[in-house]
Amino acid sequence: MGRPMTMNLLQADAVGNVFVYGRDRERLAGVEGAGARVAASPRGLAERSDVVLSVLPDLQQLEPLLGGEDGMLAGIRREATLVIVSTSSPDEVRGLASRLDATTGGLLHTLDAPVSGGTDGAEAATLSIMVGGASSDFERVRPVLEVLGRPALLGPIGSGEVAKACNQMVVAATIVALSEATVLAERSGLDVAALLEMFAGGYAGSRLLESRKQRLIEKDYSVSGPAAFMVKDLGFARDEADATNTATPQLTVLSQVFEALVNAGYGENDMSVVQEYLSSLSRS
Repeated sequence: MGRPMTMNLLQADAVGNVFVYGRDRERLAGVEGAGARVAASPRGLAERSDVVLSVLPDLQQLEPLLGGEDGMLAGIRREATLVIVSTSSPDEVRGLASRLDATTGGLLHTLDAPVSGGTDGAEAATLSIMVGGASSDFERVRPVLEVLGRPALLGPIGSGEVAKACNQMVVAATIVALSEATVLAERSGLDVAALLEMFAGGYAGSRLLESRKQRLIEKDYSVSGPAAFMVKDLGFARDEADATNTATPQLTVLSQVFEALVNAGYGENDMSVVQEYLSSLSRS
């Protein structure tokens, strides 16, 4: 996700200089060749940046980059905004934002801004960007986020993560429903390609169907959004449901499906591999 997002930032006149840091220097070669400036450390990145986008799987990967003499916090000398793009726990994001504010004396502001749209959306700059935080911080970084897609401020810090958890509930339900439908249709002798084309024009149509239609037809599960990530994402949704005393019976079923899928060895594939997992259950 980080690479196509960086490429779009490099093409935007309003953004200015783009600095990058990555744990694997070799993976930065493409964006460096396109004009990105590679920082030697998280500290060096922070020293040169007014806005820092963290495009990592979760906070566990961000935390080691913050502290120490080469960490990002050591480079904060003026007001800056950290935008957490990862899908993370709303409570953990709130806690981290409070800690960073205290540690930097209010210099480092934090927004949570998880995205939906996958690699395709990152490449096309059409990501849905769900933002939580102060409105003043959002307005400061809005020009950057608008280069990447459609940002919307949904509430205080943590709200973006709650929105992403809700988004993933819908995505998980949709891919499971499409997978069940295609397995059933194929075994009943239907033309799956024709069926999904018909779905696209009716109430069963969706952006996810548009994105995964050909994969389901061809049974192509090459990774775009790893199925294993859904276990984490649905876990955050379950935690928030518990905290707000919200009944989510479908969420319970979806969590069970993805946990079993990962345990069966399908987790590193695209989430459309639900189709193959359900097919394997039907064969047993």
